[in-house]
Amino acid sequence: MSSLAYHQLQRGARWSWWRPLVGVVAVLALVLVLQVIVTVAVAVLVIVTRGTPAEDVFDQLSGVGPVLPSYLAVINLGWAVTIPAVWLVAWLVHRMSPGWLASVVGRIRWGWLAVCFALAMLALVATVVVGTVVPAPAVETSGELNDFTRQTRDFLLVILLLTPLQAAGEEYAFRGYLTQALGGVFRDPRLAMAVAVVVPALLFALAHGVQDPPIFVDRLAFGLVAGALVILTGGLEAGIAMHVLNNWLAFGVALAYGDMTSALNPTGGTWWSLPTTLTQSLVYLGLAVWVSRAMGVRTVREQGVLEPVEPRV
Repeated sequence: MSSLAYHQLQRGARWSWWRPLVGVVAVLALVLVLQVIVTVAVAVLVIVTRGTPAEDVFDQLSGVGPVLPSYLAVINLGWAVTIPAVWLVAWLVHRMSPGWLASVVGRIRWGWLAVCFALAMLALVATVVVGTVVPAPAVETSGELNDFTRQTRDFLLVILLLTPLQAAGEEYAFRGYLTQALGGVFRDPRLAMAVAVVVPALLFALAHGVQDPPIFVDRLAFGLVAGALVILTGGLEAGIAMHVLNNWLAFGVALAYGDMTSALNPTGGTWWSLPTTLTQSLVYLGLAVWVSRAMGVRTVREQGVLEPVEPRV
């Protein structure tokens, strides 16, 4: 094999049919263990700093009642731990450097990531334009600015500091490890690409739990676009930028004009929200692919066998 696209990088490592199967099971087990550790650590922190009874804290962290900053922190960190989990599985099971989960050059391309954030902001402009003409808004709000309280401050800190880790964790899990695990199974390039994009997108939408059909379709479409981006741009950077900005926007609007409980557990979705969100995703997809080609962003690994990552000069 003269070159390897992102979704087939595992075939350039120590490939065996059983490795993806063992790897997926290992990732699930590791993530569950790490999530328990995260929950206990946050609970202890809340008990020590706030003096809240342990029973009440664990009720809060299980999602009982209104969403609190501590619960959002657990959700964000619970997804963030997938990053070290997939790194460890890539190294132990597939005998490949964890950097190959980031991109075809074996690391996060920070300059390209910054460009992707700028492109995601441009896509938001198109979203705002479309949002002004659809019959129903994509996000229902009270229309009045919420009071800034201590809880608002805590939510803001969690959103700014931990939400990027949560978004990156989901990308490493679905568009990273799972995409490579599925893409490496099939030798036919078209079949491998289709499975590597569609299946992670479907599992990504299902992972958000019970949801109305419009919300499910919206998340499925997001997953399909993010999956296409990782292959067309050769790495996770474009998906991470889009995901982080989307979550910042959704949580920010909820914090300012709505409530976090509804933001984390959306109901009453409307099909009229799809033109707005699809506009954002598709405009961003077009911009990211066009700019990546103009910049000469690498989309394949030229060597058939993965070699150590080149040192930066």
